[in-house]
Amino acid sequence: MSIYFLGINGVIVSGAFLIPQTIYKDMNLMSVFITICAALTVSMVALCYADLSSRFTGSGAAWLYSYHAFGRFTGYELGIYTWFLGCCTYAAEIVALLTILKTLSPVFSNHAVYYGIAIGIIVLFTIINLFGRTIVKLVDNLSSAAKMITILIFIIIGAFFIHKMNFTPVIPKAATLGVGPYFKHFGAAFSVVFYMFTGFSFIPIAAKQMNNPEKNIPKVLISVMITVTILYALMMLVAIGILGSKMVNYSTPIAVAFQKAVGDWGYVLVIAGMLISVIGVAFAGSFNTPSLIASLANEHAMLPKWIGKKNKHDAAWVAILLSAIITMILITQSYLFLVSCIVLASFIQYVPSILAVIKFKHTNEFPNNGFKLPFGYVIPALALIISCYMVTNFTWKTILVGVVVGVLAAVAYFFIEKDEIIEEKHQKYLSKMRNK
Repeated sequence: MSIYFLGINGVIVSGAFLIPQTIYKDMNLMSVFITICAALTVSMVALCYADLSSRFTGSGAAWLYSYHAFGRFTGYELGIYTWFLGCCTYAAEIVALLTILKTLSPVFSNHAVYYGIAIGIIVLFTIINLFGRTIVKLVDNLSSAAKMITILIFIIIGAFFIHKMNFTPVIPKAATLGVGPYFKHFGAAFSVVFYMFTGFSFIPIAAKQMNNPEKNIPKVLISVMITVTILYALMMLVAIGILGSKMVNYSTPIAVAFQKAVGDWGYVLVIAGMLISVIGVAFAGSFNTPSLIASLANEHAMLPKWIGKKNKHDAAWVAILLSAIITMILITQSYLFLVSCIVLASFIQYVPSILAVIKFKHTNEFPNNGFKLPFGYVIPALALIISCYMVTNFTWKTILVGVVVGVLAAVAYFFIEKDEIIEEKHQKYLSKMRNK
């Protein structure tokens, strides 16, 4: 159950409360259909991850799978991209938190207050993580439960305040002018919705710290995707049913919809749920992200060993501090830019992971334990095609960031490899001298 709640916290992100406005603006009522389409798309990738997680018990997820399928350098690059994805998610949730607070009081628009609170949250989460996973599991379970209760209250009560007339128009007029305009609107909405599901890839990252991961993680991946898809679609349907076309006017549409339905207490309830949700996802990111680079350093020596150093509470303290520093830099960026970076980094780790499934199915390497992907190569092939479609929705700025991260990682890899070779020769020399 703790892994399930960790997955819920990782997938139900701030976008569930803030992004419906953007999605509705592009596709109106069809945004519910697009949410389901995105869920089915990401679920195909999640099934590939379920297949891979049943083959390995080590921590790392995408980089670990690519390492075994395509070698050390590919695994290393994927590890750096996945770590970057984690830092972006962590930062995006903190920026989302401050965005919500701005709607409550103008004082949070002050730069000193804004960055003071953001840095304070990162420092607090860092301190908690330094005391190991026991506290992490407790906080994560509580925040996940509170988040789901808030969403269920909104869906169940809000359903009684739906007005059928708000379900028109089904699609914006601009999207009906031809095939080109339609797919332009569809692609814009799809790429945003896609972000709302990307958190599933973090579930296997800390596999080594879980019980029986090769059997439990596939079950959790599937159950989390089903749960989240149902909740997202119903949230969108209820919000549109209450607000209709006015939805585009509000930065916190879910909270405003509940306010319109039941009064001010509804607004307060959803805002509280949003804050818990954002804090929960940020907290999950603060736990998963350091685990990733610690596994890169400890399990296959792809990073210097000092990065994976642990304290007496079994917490990778160097990795935790390094992740916190990068996140502090990223919080200076806008929420939507961080979202675009998250989608890009997700795409980069999905493609090699899907190819790894295809390779292992062909070579029969690393047999499955507990879950096996059905229908042969059909699901990975579809997942690969749809993942590649995401390339058409990236801006040049986002692609540039992805290229820069990859190039810097490749340059660093050269020096790390060089140091590893020197260290290996040094150890052989010392061993030879001891034998003498």
